[in-house]
Amino acid sequence: MKLFQQLLVAPAALGLLATGVNAADLNINGVSDYSDTEEQVTSITQFSDVYPTDWAYQALANLIERYGCVAGYPNGTFRGNRAMTRYEAAALLNACLDRITEVTDELRRLIKEFEKELAIVRGRIDGLEARVGELEATQFSTTTKLKGKANFVLGATKAKGDNFKTSKGAEYGERDAYNAEYGAFSFSYDLRLGLKTSFTGKDLLFTRLRAGNQGDDSVWDGNGVALNKLDTAAPGGNIVEIDRLYYRFPLGSNFKIQVGPLTRNTEMMGYKASAYAKGGQKVLDFFGGSLGVPGVWNKETGGGFGAIYTNKKQVEKGDAYWTVAANYVADSGEANDSNPNSGGFMTDNSEANFTAQVAYGHKKWGAALGYRYGQCGAKFRTATEFTKGDKFGTPCTVDDADGVEVRSEASSNSFSFNAFWRPEESGWIPSISAGVGKSWLTGNGDWEDAQAKRRFASWMVGLTWNDVFLMKNALGFAVGQPQFTYVVDYDNDDDFVADGGYAMELWYKFQVTDNISVTPAVYWLSRPWGDDTQNYNGDYKSLGVFGGLVQTVFKF
Repeated sequence: MKLFQQLLVAPAALGLLATGVNAADLNINGVSDYSDTEEQVTSITQFSDVYPTDWAYQALANLIERYGCVAGYPNGTFRGNRAMTRYEAAALLNACLDRITEVTDELRRLIKEFEKELAIVRGRIDGLEARVGELEATQFSTTTKLKGKANFVLGATKAKGDNFKTSKGAEYGERDAYNAEYGAFSFSYDLRLGLKTSFTGKDLLFTRLRAGNQGDDSVWDGNGVALNKLDTAAPGGNIVEIDRLYYRFPLGSNFKIQVGPLTRNTEMMGYKASAYAKGGQKVLDFFGGSLGVPGVWNKETGGGFGAIYTNKKQVEKGDAYWTVAANYVADSGEANDSNPNSGGFMTDNSEANFTAQVAYGHKKWGAALGYRYGQCGAKFRTATEFTKGDKFGTPCTVDDADGVEVRSEASSNSFSFNAFWRPEESGWIPSISAGVGKSWLTGNGDWEDAQAKRRFASWMVGLTWNDVFLMKNALGFAVGQPQFTYVVDYDNDDDFVADGGYAMELWYKFQVTDNISVTPAVYWLSRPWGDDTQNYNGDYKSLGVFGGLVQTVFKF
């Protein structure tokens, strides 16, 4: 690079010569004192009459240190305020041309020596230009990028424990009824194609197409027991559908706004206070997408909008920062309904969710406090079968004492707290993630008469080890209690129930290539039927579900 920089000396010298055209007098004696300073002057500090406060100080320093052809006087002065004669300018130009001649001869020698290599490089550049031109002519879009993920799922579940009988399994008993309908080994898939479009480089129009066959007939979509639902559970029917469509754009330096007919409340939180399965592959939805707090992180998708504030740009890199987010999402089945009696956007029947979160932290640790208000009809995520059974939820209408349908005035309120910590380096010390949540339902007197379950809770703790045995491989374990009822109201008397059960999962991700991973996993649901597991003939019953699966993920 220095050789090419020295080629720039000629214009600088010619500029000095041009300034010398207006020199006053011819000074032959001065020319004899003027000499090539390549050996005499190597630093601007050698000039006794040049100071850092001079307006041309930096320019003169660059000419001396980079190009080495600035002339001075033998007495150590530069005399910058003195007019230059044409003879002095000629002497300076001669010194610079000598340097340019040296550079030119050296360049000729180098070009000849590396003639073959340069020809190869020129050929490669020509080839790259041709390929770039071809790609530009055939590219899908100049503003859109496509990212995809395909997940193959092989596995099965089996109920283990007492074969008590309920109304659901009256003929065989609950255990045998479950295994008869959901006990087969299955092979299914989930395919996601995300289109990311940006018009300014800072905004995002996101469209996602999704297809799969994990619908009504698949245990992985929460059939059999709701807690079987996988984090990657796909819609059934092998039908391609659009399940995300929203636009996000910045507002100033600290805010982002997101709006769309198919947006999700938990994707407008701005910060996820969890490190569980980072670098790994999520298994159960309760531990993965819901973070152990499905009351707040219920993953409601539909028409909505939200705002995210963060002061990340105002803090030093690596320091903790604040994130505050709030959003409104109406259920997708109601947001597009033009009938205000059955749906609509921002109506009494929107089955809408208002979700908010305040978080503080960065990539290594963080904590978040979340809240969700659920309008009548708004859905919870996964829970025990007792909690999700009869007399649960917040319907918009109920029958009064005379059998007349009236507004229920029902709603739900949920709080959550999540926190995580990650070690500085991967190793035997895992990242730790935890979450705890509570919810309660409210409504008018008619709703209370029809509703028995009032308060719910959940919690989880997850551990993740990264780079286990091999780089990019990961190991994970999680345990917790999925959402369960702990208070019911029978005859206006609050009673505590034994609805809670445990869920746990263990997985190991093999990173086969940069784009392919294989993750075997097992999980156990200790009492997924919750309080329905007992209360039969006064005996305590035990019934759980064991699951085993292998997920193979392809990213492109």
